[in-house]
Order: sequence, then C-alpha cells, then structure tokens
Amino acid sequence: MAEIKGADLLAKSLKEQGVEYMFGVVGFPVGPIAEAAQKVGLPYIGMRNEQAASYAAGAVGFLTGRPGSCIVVTGPGVIHGLAGLANAQQNCWPMILIGGASETFRNGMGAFQEERQVLAATPVSKWAHAIEHVNRIPFYVEMAVRQSIYGRPGSSYLDIADDIITGSCDTDQVVQVQKCPEPPRTQAMPQDIEKALDVLQSAERPLVLLGQGMAYSGATEEVRAFLEKIQVPFVRTPKGKGIMPDDHPLSAGAARTLALQQADVVFLMGARFNWILHFGLAPRYSPNVRVIQLDINPESMHQNKPAEVALLGDGKAIMQQLNQALAGRQWFHPQSSPWRQAISKK
Repeated sequence: MAEIKGADLLAKSLKEQGVEYMFGVVGFPVGPIAEAAQKVGLPYIGMRNEQAASYAAGAVGFLTGRPGSCIVVTGPGVIHGLAGLANAQQNCWPMILIGGASETFRNGMGAFQEERQVLAATPVSKWAHAIEHVNRIPFYVEMAVRQSIYGRPGSSYLDIADDIITGSCDTDQVVQVQKCPEPPRTQAMPQDIEKALDVLQSAERPLVLLGQGMAYSGATEEVRAFLEKIQVPFVRTPKGKGIMPDDHPLSAGAARTLALQQADVVFLMGARFNWILHFGLAPRYSPNVRVIQLDINPESMHQNKPAEVALLGDGKAIMQQLNQALAGRQWFHPQSSPWRQAISKK
C-alpha cells in the first residue's frame, strides 16, 4: 500500500481547501511543511519574523476570502505568531496559524521549547485544536478553513507535532473530506428590510456609515447603487476605504464631525460602534439618534448602542434585498435639502 507523510498530507489538504498562500519562518519541526507546500504548488513565502508572517497571512485572508496560512516553530515561534492570530481574529480576517510541536510522546516531559500552545492560542482565535494522527489531517484542515470563513470570519490555530509531520500512514486510511464550500449568503427578514427603509425614509438628517464588512462581502456595487438611489450622505471607516470613492458627491468625510453629531438616523453597514466610531455615544452622536445596523455577527448587534432595526446576514445579500425593495419606492434625499446643503458647505 502507498504511504503519505504528514507534511505532504498537510500541504495537499491546504491546497485542496483553497488556501492560496503560506507564510512562515522555518525551523524545528515545520521545515518539511514548507518543502511539501512548494511541491504541491502552494507558494511559500519565507519571512524573518513570525509576527510579520502571521500578519501577512491575515491580510491575504481579507483580500482573497480564503484563509492565508502561516507556519511557525514550536514554542517561541508560536508565541510570536499569536500577534497575527489575534489581529486576524479582532479584524474578522480568515487565517490559519500552524504551530509545530515536539513529539506527542514527549508531552509534559520538558521537550525542546515545549509550551501549551493550543491553550495559548484559544483566547485569541476562533478555533484551536491539535492534530492527533496523520490520517486525520484533512479533517482538521477542513475544519480550520470552515471555522475561519463561516459566519464572522476569524482565525484558526492548528497544532502539529513533529511525529505527525514526519510520520506517515497508508493512503487508504486517510480521512476523506470534501472541499469546504463558500459560506452561505444569508439574508435578512423581509419585514426588517421594509422597516429599515421606512426608518431611513422618515429621517431628516440620514447618514450611512460604511465599514470593512461591506468590502469583505463584495458588496461594493450594491452599496453604490443603493446610495446613489437614495442620495444619502456617507462616512467610511478606515477599513471601509474603497467601497465608495472619497471624492464622491455623497461623501461626508470632510464634514465627519458635523455629520455624526447631527444625524437623526444612522445606518451602520458592516461596521461596529467601537472606538473608530466613538462607540455610537454622545457627544459624538445625538443622544436620540436612531440606528439601523447591518452585520453578519449576531453578537455585534446592539453593541454600545441599541439598533432600532437589526439586519442580520451577509452584506452583499442584504444590499441586494434593499435595492430590490427600493424599486417600489420613489424616494430619495434631495441635494437641495438643508441636510445635504449643510454637509456640502462644511
């Protein structure tokens, strides 16, 4: 029977799951993984520090929608790589950190650079697990990919010991898994779509706040069609850059303070009321501001400021719903309105 080594099976599994890049710093015991990755056509980019490598993997995940991967050596390498793992988790970027470990039969004996790596990774990742047998590598790789891209994107951690990397198993014993499909694009409830438009239409001083969630979901065209239809001013967050041009006539970036403080309805699209948006609280906002919130993560709803309408689901899918619902409404916020004029003059 044919055999396959753990390093080769790991690289093959990552490739089959749509992972496009691997970053890292090679050393004990992950060197064979970098070699195996290049054999299967998975580009390996060697870095000089694990922090930079893990940050790069997270950035690639945001740009491609499939997790970037990063390999690091046992102990200090994993500890350094936790920086990028935590960064990806906080920023909702899919990435997988793969930490090498000493032999499983040396656990607890004081092996070379031994550390409780899964325990260390758990608080700063969406999912963390150790691979306990060569033949189960595809199962854990698929799980890591799925956890990183489904729902609220984030980071996954895989711990792989030296005897798993250099070990082997019969190919007919390998656990077979399918490629993780693209995440389902969930829609909001139809009645919530209509309610959101009702609230927006009733506003005298409406404002849209654009965040990275709209960029990640690929909703750029839908957002632009929506804003240009209703003619409501917008402000983007730093990570919302590129969704709408900064020089667009509806951009209120130059009047940000005025727009936030005087808006009576705010539509929070793919962004969070965190420090970037002043937590949604007075005096940066009116104490009576009404909020419409669009987010893929249920736990982000009503954070710091209760939303009158919560649109839970995929940004692109919900924007398509909103645009379809707008087709039956002959409403827009005219340029001659006092609100548009005040923002333009500012």
